[in-house]
Amino acid sequence: MQLNPLIGDLAKQIELIWQQQLDLSTYQMPEDLGYVEGTLEGEKVVIKNYCYQSPTFRKLHIEVARIGDNVDILHCVMYPHSCYELPIFGADLVGTKHGISAAIADLSPTVPLSEAFTSQLNQWQPQTQHFSQPRELPAWGSIFSPYCIFVRLNEAAEEKLFLELVQNYVTLNCQVANHLAATGQNKTGDRQQEILAHQQFYCAQQRQNDKTRRILEKVFGAEWADRYINTVLFDVS
Repeated sequence: MQLNPLIGDLAKQIELIWQQQLDLSTYQMPEDLGYVEGTLEGEKVVIKNYCYQSPTFRKLHIEVARIGDNVDILHCVMYPHSCYELPIFGADLVGTKHGISAAIADLSPTVPLSEAFTSQLNQWQPQTQHFSQPRELPAWGSIFSPYCIFVRLNEAAEEKLFLELVQNYVTLNCQVANHLAATGQNKTGDRQQEILAHQQFYCAQQRQNDKTRRILEKVFGAEWADRYINTVLFDVS
């Protein structure tokens, strides 16, 4: 699948960081949903999913999609196991012939972000001021942290900066996860249930993204779209 260069590079870099930082194994998703094709207003639609798991993350998911020759999409989520006090990393990009119209990345807290995260994120925060066109978060965006980046990318320098920041976010998330596991800082009982409830809320809010649902329904039908959203994109074990 020939993708927008930034989207292709970002997908590869995230997967590379996972391979370097985590003990990966394959995540079993429904066989018929890993790779799908359809049409939208005469344009071919292709969706391809890559899914892994690790001792600290129950699901590591990258989705890349192409609509005709005009639109490329990247979606990525890192769902931690509910026994670890880790945020949910998420990133989405939409690319057209005119560039990246939407790019978002965040470490969305399921509990307040620890100092291990905030100390680094505060150091990186000034770099986000170099993006010339910030975008407004959707109404359901209360799940995002103050460090969320949501922008339109206007030039190569901004694309490079976004790529670097996402690599930093993903690497930091993996490193903190590894530290928690190595030091036995896993939660049980009520604390674990609280973390799981926040993950469920995150998924419920993300499912309110009508743009995603409308496109999937137009291509594959409402029943298929509902199943895909709830079992591939935003599922909670």
